[in-house]
Amino acid sequence: MIQRAISKYILNDFSRRKVIVLMGARQVGKTTLLHSIENAKNHSLHLNCDNYDDIAILEDKTSTELENLLKDYDMVFIDEAQRVKDIGLTLKKIGDLSLDTQVIVTGSSSFDIANSINEPATGRLIEYNLFPFSLNELATHFSQKEESRLLSTRLIYGMYPEVVTFPGDAKRTLIGLTNNYLYKDILSYKGIKKPEILQKLVRALALQIGNEVSYNELSNLLGIDKSTVENYINLLEKCFVIFRLDSYSRNLRNEIKKGKKIYFYDNGIRNAIISNFASPDMRNDMGALWENFMISERMKRNAYAKSYANLYFWRTHDQSEVDLIEEEDGLLRTYEFKWNPKAKAKLPKKFADTYPVASFETITPENMWSFVTL
Repeated sequence: MIQRAISKYILNDFSRRKVIVLMGARQVGKTTLLHSIENAKNHSLHLNCDNYDDIAILEDKTSTELENLLKDYDMVFIDEAQRVKDIGLTLKKIGDLSLDTQVIVTGSSSFDIANSINEPATGRLIEYNLFPFSLNELATHFSQKEESRLLSTRLIYGMYPEVVTFPGDAKRTLIGLTNNYLYKDILSYKGIKKPEILQKLVRALALQIGNEVSYNELSNLLGIDKSTVENYINLLEKCFVIFRLDSYSRNLRNEIKKGKKIYFYDNGIRNAIISNFASPDMRNDMGALWENFMISERMKRNAYAKSYANLYFWRTHDQSEVDLIEEEDGLLRTYEFKWNPKAKAKLPKKFADTYPVASFETITPENMWSFVTL
């Protein structure tokens, strides 16, 4: 089994006697991770809330009923908890019981989890995000040499566990994931009336990775109002399909102040959406794929390293640009991403003059490991 980077942190948190919440997209390995940390000697209860019978076990229960349900188990696993009505209140009750039972909850969409857990259960939870495999996790299991050899494959097919473990069936797996799970939680959410618009939006975003996104342009393209575009993008973020980088702006008059770039957590999902699994030598988007891949890997790396750095991009109206800015504890680290190791890049003079304390590095396939390793 490929060891997940956060396993040790979750195990260490057992001593804190809080409910552990593990969030992440469907099929990224949350249930597998739970099984891996379960001690064979433990007396455990598993509830899968995609199952209505298991939902009924948890819904509308008093604190006494929950205590009687949980107290005889060493560990209780609640999968897809966002399906449970008022799950936040339920977890608050469980947290208040201070049982010896360790409760671990998973969820694949954070809109219900966020709305119903965070407020009522604040202080009673420890939250983690789980992503598709990271390069660091795969290199630890196999080797950096092997992962460097497979880099082109990872760029095209991504890092979902089933894609990595069954590479010969990667294309079918990804098409199945995008058709069967990508929109599942979103389309069950209130207010989503036009799934075909959502699918067109996702495709439009997939074709724009690495570029600044205009909500107005997307609104005109799709024939919907700007607020609907923003609402759908928020939902896609909360289902761990995409993430946003805001523009960095502090001093310069002509800096872009409200720009946004959108990236996909997984390259394979992005390529499945646009139905393009062509090899690198047949593509004209390798620069964008490399940028998406490296920024998503940095997101994983920072999350697993418990880094609280903020990530941005930077651009001016006259098209000076920095791919990634990482701001942490008052320090600025800047990066450019080049698929071709021989390509030249340097920090724009306007940025260097305005922010002289910033470091700069060009990330290519030849030096990527220091950038993605914990």
